[in-house]
Amino acid sequence: MRTCGTPPVVCFPFIGDLIGGSHMSALGLIRNIPRSQFTPLVVLHHTDGPVADLFRREGIDFEAAPVSNRLKRADARNGTAVLNVARTLPALVKFLRAKNATIVHTNDGRTHLVWGFAARLAGSKHLWHHRGDTSSFGLRRVAPWLPNRVVAVSKFASPRPGLFSAAGKCSVVHSPFDVMKMISVERQGARKMVLAEIGCPPETKLLGYVGTLVDRKRPILFVEALAALRRLAPEIKFAGLFFGNALNGLDDAARSRAKALGVADCIHFMGFRYPGEPWIAGLDALLVTAVNEPLGRTLVEAMLLGTPVIASDSGGNPEVVEDGETGMLVRPDDPDEFAKACLALFNNSAYHNHMVETARIEARVRFSVERHVHAITSVYEELIGTTVFSFLRGQPDKL
Repeated sequence: MRTCGTPPVVCFPFIGDLIGGSHMSALGLIRNIPRSQFTPLVVLHHTDGPVADLFRREGIDFEAAPVSNRLKRADARNGTAVLNVARTLPALVKFLRAKNATIVHTNDGRTHLVWGFAARLAGSKHLWHHRGDTSSFGLRRVAPWLPNRVVAVSKFASPRPGLFSAAGKCSVVHSPFDVMKMISVERQGARKMVLAEIGCPPETKLLGYVGTLVDRKRPILFVEALAALRRLAPEIKFAGLFFGNALNGLDDAARSRAKALGVADCIHFMGFRYPGEPWIAGLDALLVTAVNEPLGRTLVEAMLLGTPVIASDSGGNPEVVEDGETGMLVRPDDPDEFAKACLALFNNSAYHNHMVETARIEARVRFSVERHVHAITSVYEELIGTTVFSFLRGQPDKL
């Protein structure tokens, strides 16, 4: 139980050590959450890797988890998960009680499972922030009974109604973006930086894939789209840039496919870049080849930065992009459609300029940090009832 007169503690645990959109979104919330209402507590299972470095760069304090985690991504559906939860549970429960954690806010599959059980036993409220699609095992089989509330990043990511479903306790809250930070990025300078990095002349069209190289995001399709562009318009000089780390050897697979299709000379593997805004701003177009993507952060970042978006008509993408107005939606898994969209963009400057400006205005309204923080803190307030309201009025705590 928390001390009378102090803001409720919200615990944000992170298990993995590969930076993803969940970390960037959580950072936006943690940095801007009103300290007069809530006290964030960031807990990392890896305190020396990329995720820890990210929080350090952003000036966000964190604590080490009281126990290591051995649950791998592929273990969530088998007996290994049960054993890992059982092993870590006593230490995590003790930790949450010692920290007086009122809410545990989890942001990925393994963390939902490992910390969700601990939250229940420690007497904390559990908010499951779902960033995957509706087919995930956790959302279908665990979320209906484990967490107190579920927040989904899009309608597509929300659980479907049914006899055994988390739909009744789920609300949609779009991810947060620092609108003012995006405004300060200068596109011409960013483009020159990218060209200098890859050693290409000024007339080169820069096409980007931004995100972890995983199958759902279709990095191979990105390569195939570039090959289709070369076939349809061999006179256009372009470069395809991969920004992001790779899983399961998909970078090598993309290299092999590029070589087989004759476009290896125009593809560059840039790795993970932070901050990512100048690199996205330097692109002539962002190709979002992913299918069943709940809500890609880079898609919204590109809109805010003035970079045109060409995205698969799949997952949460149609919830963000209005085809022909704020971006372009194309048939999923069709490289020729991506290539044709690139040509339409390159060959019509009026269309390009209208789409870029409309997208920027729309994204600023819908995806601000302030809007996100207000929505999430409202969920917190609902979770703990009158506790927050009595604190804000300066009345004695009832817990």
